[in-house]
Amino acid sequence: MIYRTALTALALALTGLVAHPAPAGARSDASAPEWTSCPAYSDEVIRGLGVAEDKVAAFRSTMKRLECGTVRVPLDHGDPGGREIDIAVTRLAATDQEHRLGALAILPGGPGNSGYLDPVLRAALRNEEMAGLNERYDIIGFDPRGVGYSTKVACPAPPPGPREPGTLTEQAARKIYDAQAASNQECGRSDPAFLGQLTTENVARDLGLVRTALGESRLDLLGFSWGTYLGMVYRSLYPGQTGRAFLDSVAPPWTRLDEHAKGAAEAAERNFGRMAVWLARRDGLYGLGATARQVRQEVAKLVRAYDKTPRTYSDLSRPVDGSAVADLARRNSTEWTRAGKALSELRKATGTTAPPTVKELLGAPMMGAPVPGTPEMLNPTMNRAVACNEDSSRAAFDDAWRDYQQLVKRYPATGRSWGPPAMCQGWPLPVRQATLKRSGGSLVLAGHLHEYMSAYDWTLQTRRAIGGTVYTVADDVHVSATRVPECAADVVRYFETGKIDGGCAGSPIPS
Repeated sequence: MIYRTALTALALALTGLVAHPAPAGARSDASAPEWTSCPAYSDEVIRGLGVAEDKVAAFRSTMKRLECGTVRVPLDHGDPGGREIDIAVTRLAATDQEHRLGALAILPGGPGNSGYLDPVLRAALRNEEMAGLNERYDIIGFDPRGVGYSTKVACPAPPPGPREPGTLTEQAARKIYDAQAASNQECGRSDPAFLGQLTTENVARDLGLVRTALGESRLDLLGFSWGTYLGMVYRSLYPGQTGRAFLDSVAPPWTRLDEHAKGAAEAAERNFGRMAVWLARRDGLYGLGATARQVRQEVAKLVRAYDKTPRTYSDLSRPVDGSAVADLARRNSTEWTRAGKALSELRKATGTTAPPTVKELLGAPMMGAPVPGTPEMLNPTMNRAVACNEDSSRAAFDDAWRDYQQLVKRYPATGRSWGPPAMCQGWPLPVRQATLKRSGGSLVLAGHLHEYMSAYDWTLQTRRAIGGTVYTVADDVHVSATRVPECAADVVRYFETGKIDGGCAGSPIPS
């Protein structure tokens, strides 16, 4: 879920066994999918999708089993006789049809991420444990409306903002805010009939029609990041048609982006405390301090120093100022080794080119055009539209600026990595929020104890709001539950038996 840098991953979940009535005029049926040939991808594209070289052949073999098609749904579910759009759907049939348990839909993050290839990438090829999920389940993938192979529109990208490196001044922040507001106005008014229908609830209703089109009496759900919120909304709408649900990196049961940024920033600084302890134990290697307090002070000092005197390197597209230093400080544990080295390099950096680890982590100047034939994996227009259609804060500048100053003051190591918590100012379309409902049924909320993209407290808030069982992953890595074999085995066992324990260790801290 990718709510731009600072704002990520929303989620919710659950519903019960008593069906709720559909809204007036809503369709309750759907014709069968229109199946077509699946796209063909070059080896270069396949590798670009994150497939390791030794799994390219397995990807191609799995694609031969994948079914690809579209389902027609109303653009406006309250007007089923009006304009229709296509939802791109994929299905990887269970390999053991005799003992088939049902159909499991993978709910992608974002909002705006593609889920079209998730049956292959997140299930069959992820690891041996997740591959086992396809033995007794059909795995369903889809591109939400506005994404990938589904019907979509495109707004011009918002401007990067008239921003100079160094300390962010109120005047510069206001210019960025105003430019974003103007971009939001232009985008929202470009196709309001379509953009206004980009909501989590409409995606959930689309999925309900996909379930009907596939001839399934219910769907089991595996959601990631924003997909956890989608899972919550789907269960609230279709409790009687929802089976088991496992939601990883749970979003909060609300959609205010200003509160989302505050909660994530607090969690990021707290996790930096763990990183500071880890770095202090390796002071001989990194030289950032022999105690966690010394490391904190040194990193905060680096943030201030690089804000006062930013550095521009010939081989980096972004200047290195306090925000770049803070960005290194909020990395998760899988990157502590490199982040610590980069912070150490910045203490005594000279020359016109970036130190090697700084360049590695903060990025090279040119990304290059995507390889021809690469499927869209994130649609920024859908990301913006869903976020802003559901954001009731739409913060005024004075409020956003005040909140930003508080973040920088409270969180001296990582707070500078966040801009003012404003994204949806000027969005011209009305706020449309889903209603979550508590009910029975099997629901697992996987919260990661130390991560900031989906703060652990949001998992607890969601449980209080809609129920479910908390599964604690003791790491700081977003949506890692299906990547770590120990945790993935628990996920698969849950879908096979309905039983799960209290959690797993998650991604290991580097030794």
